Amino acid sequence: MEKQTFYSNGKLLLTGEYLVLNGAVALAIPTKFGQTLTIHASEKLGIQWTSYNHDQQIWLEALLTFEQILKNEKVGDEKVNTLINIIHQAHLLDSTVLHENVAISIETHLTFPRLWGLGTSSTLINNLAQWFKIDAFNLLKMTFGGSGYDIACAKNDSPILYRLQADLPKIKSIAFNPIFKDKLYFVYLNQKQDSQLAVKAFFNKQATFDKPIKQISKITKKLFETNKFNTFCQLLEAHEVIMSEVLEQSTIKESLFSDFNGSIKSLGAWGGDFVLVASEENPMSYFKSKGFHTILSYTDLVK
Repeated sequence: MEKQTFYSNGKLLLTGEYLVLNGAVALAIPTKFGQTLTIHASEKLGIQWTSYNHDQQIWLEALLTFEQILKNEKVGDEKVNTLINIIHQAHLLDSTVLHENVAISIETHLTFPRLWGLGTSSTLINNLAQWFKIDAFNLLKMTFGGSGYDIACAKNDSPILYRLQADLPKIKSIAFNPIFKDKLYFVYLNQKQDSQLAVKAFFNKQATFDKPIKQISKITKKLFETNKFNTFCQLLEAHEVIMSEVLEQSTIKESLFSDFNGSIKSLGAWGGDFVLVASEENPMSYFKSKGFHTILSYTDLVK
Protein backbone atom coordinates (compact mmCIF):
# COMPACT_ATOMS: atom_id res chain seq x y z
CA MET A 1 0.00 0.00 0.00
CA GLU A 2 1.03 3.60 -0.57
CA LYS A 3 2.02 5.66 2.44
CA GLN A 4 -0.79 8.03 3.50
CA THR A 5 -0.51 11.07 5.77
CA PHE A 6 -3.34 13.12 7.25
CA TYR A 7 -3.18 16.30 9.32
CA SER A 8 -5.65 18.15 11.56
CA ASN A 9 -5.43 21.49 13.37
CA GLY A 10 -5.65 21.95 17.10
CA LYS A 11 -8.34 24.21 18.55
CA LEU A 12 -9.15 27.03 20.92
CA LEU A 13 -12.65 28.15 21.88
CA LEU A 14 -12.55 31.90 22.52
CA THR A 15 -16.24 32.30 23.36
CA GLY A 16 -19.26 30.12 24.02
CA GLU A 17 -17.76 27.43 26.23
CA TYR A 18 -20.40 25.04 27.58
CA LEU A 19 -23.32 26.99 26.08
CA VAL A 20 -22.20 26.08 22.55
CA LEU A 21 -23.72 22.69 23.42
CA ASN A 22 -27.11 24.41 23.79
CA GLY A 23 -26.97 26.44 20.57
CA ALA A 24 -24.94 29.54 21.50
CA VAL A 25 -22.84 31.09 18.75
CA ALA A 26 -19.17 30.46 19.56
CA LEU A 27 -15.93 31.91 18.21
CA ALA A 28 -13.35 29.17 17.64
CA ILE A 29 -9.87 29.35 16.16
CA PRO A 30 -7.61 26.66 14.72
CA THR A 31 -4.08 26.65 16.11
CA LYS A 32 -0.69 26.45 14.41
CA PHE A 33 -0.25 23.19 16.30
CA GLY A 34 -1.98 19.93 15.43
CA GLN A 35 -1.48 16.23 14.82
CA THR A 36 -0.45 14.06 11.88
CA LEU A 37 -1.43 10.47 11.26
CA THR A 38 0.72 8.39 8.90
CA ILE A 39 -0.15 4.92 7.60
CA HIS A 40 2.16 2.52 5.80
CA ALA A 41 2.40 -1.20 5.14
CA SER A 42 3.70 -3.55 7.80
CA GLU A 43 4.83 -7.17 7.80
CA LYS A 44 2.84 -7.93 10.98
CA LEU A 45 -0.86 -8.72 10.88
CA GLY A 46 -2.97 -6.10 12.61
CA ILE A 47 -2.35 -2.42 13.27
CA GLN A 48 0.96 -1.53 14.90
CA TRP A 49 0.01 1.78 16.54
CA THR A 50 2.53 4.28 17.93
CA SER A 51 1.62 7.74 19.24
CA TYR A 52 4.32 10.34 19.78
CA ASN A 53 4.18 13.50 21.84
CA HIS A 54 5.68 16.78 20.53
CA ASP A 55 9.10 15.80 21.94
CA GLN A 56 9.10 12.47 20.05
CA GLN A 57 8.44 10.52 23.26
CA ILE A 58 6.06 7.59 22.78
CA TRP A 59 2.93 7.97 24.92
CA LEU A 60 0.89 5.12 23.44
CA GLU A 61 2.02 1.92 21.76
CA ALA A 62 -0.08 -1.13 20.93
CA LEU A 63 -0.61 -3.91 18.43
CA LEU A 64 -4.31 -4.00 17.59
CA THR A 65 -5.83 -7.06 15.96
CA PHE A 66 -8.70 -6.94 13.50
CA GLU A 67 -10.70 -9.16 15.88
CA GLN A 68 -10.21 -6.70 18.77
CA ILE A 69 -11.50 -3.87 16.57
CA LEU A 70 -14.41 -5.92 15.24
CA LYS A 71 -15.53 -6.94 18.75
CA ASN A 72 -14.60 -3.62 20.39
CA GLU A 73 -12.61 -5.69 22.86
CA LYS A 74 -11.41 -4.33 26.20
CA VAL A 75 -7.72 -5.07 26.79
CA GLY A 76 -6.97 -3.51 30.18
CA ASP A 77 -5.21 -0.28 29.19
CA GLU A 78 -7.83 2.51 29.10
CA LYS A 79 -5.99 4.53 26.43
CA VAL A 80 -5.81 1.45 24.18
CA ASN A 81 -9.49 0.66 24.89
CA THR A 82 -10.41 4.19 23.82
CA LEU A 83 -8.40 3.81 20.62
CA ILE A 84 -9.99 0.43 19.83
CA ASN A 85 -13.44 1.93 20.35
CA ILE A 86 -12.75 4.85 17.99
CA ILE A 87 -11.48 2.54 15.22
CA HIS A 88 -14.39 0.14 15.88
CA GLN A 89 -16.90 2.98 15.43
CA ALA A 90 -15.10 4.14 12.27
CA HIS A 91 -15.30 0.57 10.96
CA LEU A 92 -19.06 0.55 11.62
CA LEU A 93 -19.37 3.69 9.47
CA ASP A 94 -17.29 2.16 6.64
CA SER A 95 -16.37 -1.52 6.81
CA THR A 96 -14.38 -1.50 3.55
CA VAL A 97 -11.17 0.02 4.95
CA LEU A 98 -10.11 -2.72 7.38
CA HIS A 99 -10.16 -6.49 6.88
CA GLU A 100 -8.88 -9.56 8.71
CA ASN A 101 -5.60 -9.56 6.78
CA VAL A 102 -4.84 -5.93 7.58
CA ALA A 103 -1.12 -5.39 8.16
CA ILE A 104 -0.30 -1.74 8.66
CA SER A 105 1.73 0.55 10.86
CA ILE A 106 0.22 3.83 12.07
CA GLU A 107 2.12 6.68 13.67
CA THR A 108 0.58 9.80 15.15
CA HIS A 109 2.69 12.85 15.93
CA LEU A 110 1.51 15.78 18.03
CA THR A 111 3.16 19.14 17.44
CA PHE A 112 2.03 20.40 20.88
CA PRO A 113 2.41 18.93 24.39
CA ARG A 114 -0.46 16.50 24.96
CA LEU A 115 -1.41 18.09 28.29
CA TRP A 116 -2.05 21.49 26.69
CA GLY A 117 -5.58 20.42 25.76
CA LEU A 118 -5.43 21.71 22.19
CA GLY A 119 -7.22 18.69 20.74
CA THR A 120 -5.35 15.39 20.99
CA SER A 121 -8.69 13.58 20.66
CA SER A 122 -10.36 15.82 18.06
CA THR A 123 -7.32 15.81 15.76
CA LEU A 124 -7.21 12.01 16.01
CA ILE A 125 -10.94 11.72 15.24
CA ASN A 126 -10.62 13.99 12.22
CA ASN A 127 -7.51 12.22 10.91
CA LEU A 128 -9.17 8.80 11.22
CA ALA A 129 -12.29 10.17 9.53
CA GLN A 130 -10.15 11.37 6.62
CA TRP A 131 -8.57 7.93 6.31
CA PHE A 132 -11.91 6.10 6.47
CA LYS A 133 -13.57 8.78 4.29
CA ILE A 134 -16.38 9.16 6.83
CA ASP A 135 -18.03 12.12 8.55
CA ALA A 136 -15.84 13.25 11.46
CA PHE A 137 -18.83 14.79 13.28
CA ASN A 138 -20.59 11.41 13.22
CA LEU A 139 -17.48 9.67 14.51
CA LEU A 140 -17.23 12.22 17.32
CA LYS A 141 -20.86 11.59 18.31
CA MET A 142 -20.20 7.85 18.45
CA THR A 143 -17.11 8.26 20.63
CA PHE A 144 -16.35 11.32 22.76
CA GLY A 145 -19.43 13.44 22.09
CA GLY A 146 -19.37 17.21 22.53
CA SER A 147 -20.37 20.17 20.41
CA GLY A 148 -18.04 19.41 17.50
CA TYR A 149 -16.42 22.87 17.37
CA ASP A 150 -13.05 21.11 17.78
CA ILE A 151 -13.71 19.01 14.67
CA ALA A 152 -14.63 22.18 12.77
CA CYS A 153 -11.28 23.71 13.81
CA ALA A 154 -9.47 20.52 12.78
CA LYS A 155 -10.88 20.97 9.27
CA ASN A 156 -10.68 24.76 8.87
CA ASP A 157 -7.64 27.00 8.50
CA SER A 158 -9.37 30.22 9.51
CA PRO A 159 -11.34 31.37 12.57
CA ILE A 160 -14.97 30.30 12.57
CA LEU A 161 -18.33 31.12 14.08
CA TYR A 162 -19.75 27.81 15.23
CA ARG A 163 -23.30 26.95 16.21
CA LEU A 164 -25.35 23.82 16.74
CA GLN A 165 -28.74 24.10 15.10
CA ALA A 166 -31.10 21.13 15.47
CA ASP A 167 -28.01 19.20 16.59
CA LEU A 168 -26.23 19.92 13.30
CA PRO A 169 -23.05 22.03 13.03
CA LYS A 170 -23.32 25.42 11.33
CA ILE A 171 -19.88 26.78 10.46
CA LYS A 172 -19.04 30.21 9.11
CA SER A 173 -15.46 31.21 8.28
CA ILE A 174 -14.65 34.74 9.42
CA ALA A 175 -11.79 37.21 9.11
CA PHE A 176 -10.84 37.49 12.77
CA ASN A 177 -7.45 39.15 12.94
CA PRO A 178 -7.54 41.74 15.73
CA ILE A 179 -5.32 44.79 15.20
CA PHE A 180 -4.44 44.62 18.90
CA LYS A 181 -3.31 40.97 18.80
CA ASP A 182 0.11 42.02 20.14
CA LYS A 183 -1.75 42.63 23.45
CA LEU A 184 -3.25 39.13 23.56
CA TYR A 185 -1.58 36.16 25.23
CA PHE A 186 -2.40 32.57 26.11
CA VAL A 187 -1.34 31.25 29.52
CA TYR A 188 -1.37 27.54 30.37
CA LEU A 189 -2.72 26.84 33.86
CA ASN A 190 -0.43 23.83 34.47
CA GLN A 191 -3.28 21.34 34.46
CA LYS A 192 -5.36 19.63 31.82
CA GLN A 193 -9.12 19.66 32.28
CA ASP A 194 -11.23 16.62 31.41
CA SER A 195 -13.71 18.25 29.04
CA GLN A 196 -15.99 15.20 29.04
CA LEU A 197 -16.37 15.38 32.83
CA ALA A 198 -16.87 19.15 32.68
CA VAL A 199 -19.63 18.78 30.08
CA LYS A 200 -21.30 16.03 32.13
CA ALA A 201 -21.32 18.27 35.21
CA PHE A 202 -22.76 21.11 33.12
CA PHE A 203 -25.63 18.97 31.81
CA ASN A 204 -26.37 17.76 35.34
CA LYS A 205 -27.41 21.31 36.25
CA GLN A 206 -30.81 20.74 34.61
CA ALA A 207 -31.29 24.47 34.13
CA THR A 208 -32.58 26.49 31.20
CA PHE A 209 -30.09 28.84 29.63
CA ASP A 210 -32.12 30.79 27.07
CA LYS A 211 -31.06 34.20 28.37
CA PRO A 212 -27.30 33.52 28.72
CA ILE A 213 -27.27 31.77 25.31
CA LYS A 214 -28.58 34.97 23.70
CA GLN A 215 -26.14 37.11 25.71
CA ILE A 216 -23.12 34.97 24.82
CA SER A 217 -24.10 34.83 21.13
CA LYS A 218 -24.34 38.63 21.10
CA ILE A 219 -20.94 38.98 22.81
CA THR A 220 -19.39 36.56 20.30
CA LYS A 221 -20.53 38.68 17.35
CA LYS A 222 -19.42 41.94 18.94
CA LEU A 223 -16.07 40.45 19.93
CA PHE A 224 -14.94 39.56 16.44
CA GLU A 225 -16.30 42.80 14.96
CA THR A 226 -14.66 45.31 17.31
CA ASN A 227 -11.33 46.95 16.52
CA LYS A 228 -11.14 48.66 19.92
CA PHE A 229 -9.01 46.98 22.56
CA ASN A 230 -10.96 48.40 25.50
CA THR A 231 -14.25 47.15 24.05
CA PHE A 232 -12.69 43.73 23.45
CA CYS A 233 -11.61 43.57 27.12
CA GLN A 234 -15.05 44.65 28.35
CA LEU A 235 -16.66 41.90 26.26
CA LEU A 236 -14.27 39.27 27.66
CA GLU A 237 -15.12 40.35 31.19
CA ALA A 238 -18.87 40.39 30.50
CA HIS A 239 -18.57 36.85 29.09
CA GLU A 240 -16.77 35.71 32.26
CA VAL A 241 -19.46 37.19 34.53
CA ILE A 242 -22.26 35.45 32.62
CA MET A 243 -20.50 32.08 32.63
CA SER A 244 -19.59 32.48 36.29
CA GLU A 245 -23.30 32.73 37.07
CA VAL A 246 -24.22 29.84 34.77
CA LEU A 247 -21.54 27.53 36.19
CA GLU A 248 -21.84 28.83 39.76
CA GLN A 249 -18.06 29.19 39.87
CA SER A 250 -15.71 32.09 40.52
CA THR A 251 -13.99 33.48 37.44
CA ILE A 252 -10.36 32.49 36.98
CA LYS A 253 -9.31 36.07 37.65
CA GLU A 254 -11.20 36.15 40.94
CA SER A 255 -9.79 32.84 42.10
CA LEU A 256 -6.15 33.07 40.94
CA PHE A 257 -5.25 36.48 39.53
CA SER A 258 -7.28 39.10 41.38
CA ASP A 259 -4.36 41.55 41.45
CA PHE A 260 -3.74 41.38 37.68
CA ASN A 261 -4.10 44.62 35.75
CA GLY A 262 -5.82 43.33 32.62
CA SER A 263 -8.56 41.00 31.40
CA ILE A 264 -8.47 37.21 31.71
CA LYS A 265 -10.92 34.75 30.15
CA SER A 266 -11.16 30.99 30.60
CA LEU A 267 -11.11 28.94 27.41
CA GLY A 268 -12.98 25.64 27.16
CA ALA A 269 -13.56 23.72 30.39
CA TRP A 270 -13.12 26.11 33.32
CA GLY A 271 -10.19 25.57 35.67
CA GLY A 272 -7.60 24.17 33.30
CA ASP A 273 -5.86 24.30 29.94
CA PHE A 274 -5.32 27.84 28.60
CA VAL A 275 -6.70 31.24 29.49
CA LEU A 276 -6.79 34.24 27.18
CA VAL A 277 -5.07 37.30 28.63
CA ALA A 278 -5.60 40.82 27.29
CA SER A 279 -3.03 43.27 28.63
CA GLU A 280 -1.54 46.64 27.66
CA GLU A 281 1.75 45.56 29.24
CA ASN A 282 3.63 42.32 28.56
CA PRO A 283 2.32 40.06 31.37
CA MET A 284 5.04 37.40 31.29
CA SER A 285 6.82 38.44 34.49
CA TYR A 286 3.50 38.57 36.39
CA PHE A 287 2.42 35.05 35.42
CA LYS A 288 5.90 33.59 35.91
CA SER A 289 5.94 35.05 39.42
CA LYS A 290 2.71 33.12 40.04
CA GLY A 291 4.26 29.85 38.80
CA PHE A 292 2.80 29.83 35.28
CA HIS A 293 5.65 29.58 32.80
CA THR A 294 3.89 28.60 29.55
CA ILE A 295 2.91 31.97 28.09
CA LEU A 296 2.37 32.24 24.35
CA SER A 297 1.70 35.30 22.25
CA TYR A 298 -1.38 35.32 20.02
CA THR A 299 0.73 34.80 16.91
CA ASP A 300 2.65 31.94 18.57
CA LEU A 301 -0.52 29.90 18.83
CA VAL A 302 -3.09 31.07 16.29
CA LYS A 303 -2.96 29.98 12.66
